[in-house]
Amino acid sequence: QVQLVESGGGLVQAGGSLRLSCAASGRTFSSYAMGWFRQAPGKERDVVAAISRFSGRTYYADSVKGRFTISKDNAKSTGYLQMNSLKPEDTAVYYCAADLIFERVVARRGDYWGQGTQVTVSS
Repeated sequence: QVQLVESGGGLVQAGGSLRLSCAASGRTFSSYAMGWFRQAPGKERDVVAAISRFSGRTYYADSVKGRFTISKDNAKSTGYLQMNSLKPEDTAVYYCAADLIFERVVARRGDYWGQGTQVTVSS
């Protein structure tokens, strides 16, 4: 089992930045790929970014390329999502997820999920 806890969400003005954290416990974090997802009211949960176990591979949704950066610190058992140049359309609940297989994370089929953190971007 892996437990994931997100933090770092909040209210920010358009153009601002936030860094989300995903703290993992339970199993060896370095064994897992992880990803960030978001869900706005009335919409499906979409993948935002994903990273492989040792950070050799990354994936970004087109809507966040060049603005968001995913990273993973295995020594701290924590993943991060640096979000810059935020837009009102980035407003959503953000979730992190983990799985042994990178492609499963990208496909929103990760075995482990956090509870989410709210990000609100005002115009």
